[in-house]
Amino acid sequence: MEREKNRSKLLTRRALLLAGVQGALAAALAGRLYQLQVLQADRYGMLADQNRIGLRLIAPRRGRILDRFGAPLADNRPTYRVVLVPEQTPDIDAMLDAVAALISLSDADRRRVLRDARRNHSFVPVAVRENLDWEEMARIEVNTLELPGVSIEQGLTRDYPYGATASPLLGYVAAVSEQDLGGDPVLELPDFHLGKSGIEKQYDLDLRGEAGTSEVEVNAFGRVVRELNRDEGEPGRDAVLAIDMALQDFATRRCAGESSAACVLLDAWTGEALALVSTPGYDPSGFVTGLSQEQWLALQSDPLRPLNDKAIAGVYAPGSTFKPMVALAALDSGALTPDTHITCPGYFELGDALFHCWKKGGHGTLVLREAIKHSCDVFFFETARRLGIDPIAAMARRFGLGNATGIDLPGEAAGLIPTTDWKLATTGVKWQPGETISAGIGQSYVAVTPLQLCVMAARLVTNRAVMPRLLREDGIMTPGAAATAGAADFDALGIPAAHLDLVLDGMMAVVNEPGGTAYAARITDPGLAMGGKSGTSQVRRITEAEREHGLRKPTELPWQDRDHALFIAFAPVGAPRYVCATIVEHGGETGGGGSAVAAPICRDVLREAQKRDPARRVPDHPFAIAAAEKS
Repeated sequence: MEREKNRSKLLTRRALLLAGVQGALAAALAGRLYQLQVLQADRYGMLADQNRIGLRLIAPRRGRILDRFGAPLADNRPTYRVVLVPEQTPDIDAMLDAVAALISLSDADRRRVLRDARRNHSFVPVAVRENLDWEEMARIEVNTLELPGVSIEQGLTRDYPYGATASPLLGYVAAVSEQDLGGDPVLELPDFHLGKSGIEKQYDLDLRGEAGTSEVEVNAFGRVVRELNRDEGEPGRDAVLAIDMALQDFATRRCAGESSAACVLLDAWTGEALALVSTPGYDPSGFVTGLSQEQWLALQSDPLRPLNDKAIAGVYAPGSTFKPMVALAALDSGALTPDTHITCPGYFELGDALFHCWKKGGHGTLVLREAIKHSCDVFFFETARRLGIDPIAAMARRFGLGNATGIDLPGEAAGLIPTTDWKLATTGVKWQPGETISAGIGQSYVAVTPLQLCVMAARLVTNRAVMPRLLREDGIMTPGAAATAGAADFDALGIPAAHLDLVLDGMMAVVNEPGGTAYAARITDPGLAMGGKSGTSQVRRITEAEREHGLRKPTELPWQDRDHALFIAFAPVGAPRYVCATIVEHGGETGGGGSAVAAPICRDVLREAQKRDPARRVPDHPFAIAAAEKS
């Protein structure tokens, strides 16, 4: 009996112990369940939603680039693209093979997808191919169940309605490169593009806007079931330019007859750039969709340099278009007066060296006005000798030469106006008298851009420090808008009016009086006459043998050895408002000089500008009409 009692007590203790353990486990389980289902319900509900709900960035709509009347120069158009999400695709190579069986994929596309998949976050979609047509989009859409991680998206792509007409000015956008990445996830989006040159680059931050978000529900396979919420973000701001697209198109077509040229048209009162042309151009749309290696190399190696904006980055010796600066420096210093006579026998002697005038027999005895009209080299050789290089340089800088103008475009060249100190500091050699003689006709080390020459012309006709600009602070011009005398806002140059009047009178004679170097290029329309100055700048040294036996015709020389043709002009002569500068590289197809080749372009552009009068009213041209109908 005693043994049975002890066994019973032992079993009871074990049962109680087991029951206690079970009770403790049950309490722990209940506590854990309470913690998970009650105390942390929100947290785990959120985690569950995160597996079911995804947040995706949406690339913002890029701002448009418009001309002064609202015509779109760069816009956005809808497009379809196929994208791949790396974290949802077990084998990217195999998936690309499957996609390639449905639509064409280049080797470059494959390399780009693999590169982007490695460098981006795994949840960020990678664009496989953009700009799908309807049939390609449908083939992918029908087969999406067999293509995990692959889907069709509708987005926006940059569109340039006028192609190469304004490509160096507008620039282009392109996909983000590795060098552009800075930790911002927006830059990893498949349809995000950055401005790479021109206005697109200058105002990229304003044009790009702020990214939006899309909250989507996905199934167990990661495929989007529905969109729960969407925030489009902030679209980029439109950029309204001073450019008149009708004039830009006209000037581009006018320059297209030459191999390589640049033309700048400014409103001298406001500094607004009405046309900024560099030909040949390129199709900026190719950079949006992606250029092949062959296409990129062809653009880079083209001797006509279509990727360079010659209007602001082309640097050339100004030739005789520089003579107004020498004249003003001489009048300012007293080295010349309006009545100073200098005789041109056709050559100028300096020691043992001879410097020849462009007119072999010489111009005879001239005063300053006649020297400008006939562009006599000997007159300006002697004037430069009397002055020295430093006073000439000081006057040239007052008129905007030798320094970047500050126009709101990237890549502007500064050019060069040499001085004695510059030569010594740069080369360690003193400035030579012969270099002053050459600089007197815009040769030697003197180098300028077409934009600088146009700014120089604007300052000549206003006597103010006109600064060029592209962005219109007042936005789109409205019909009937009055002209504003913006030149009043620019600092005065302080050049004596009599000196400017004398030089401008000589430039008027260049075009409008018989015997003027550009008389054949005059504007005959009443009230629209222009004044100007021609220039022909050498790109090679003329040998003594050529001087003795006669120069070869330009067409007998290789294109790259022909002289450049330049012209600067203003109109109308009574009250100048518009100024134009043109350069035709190597004299174009005929190899002609400034008066023969560049002056007719300035004439036609200035005549068109005055007829349209973009400073005062909205003209009835197709660009403005299309913009008005669209709005």
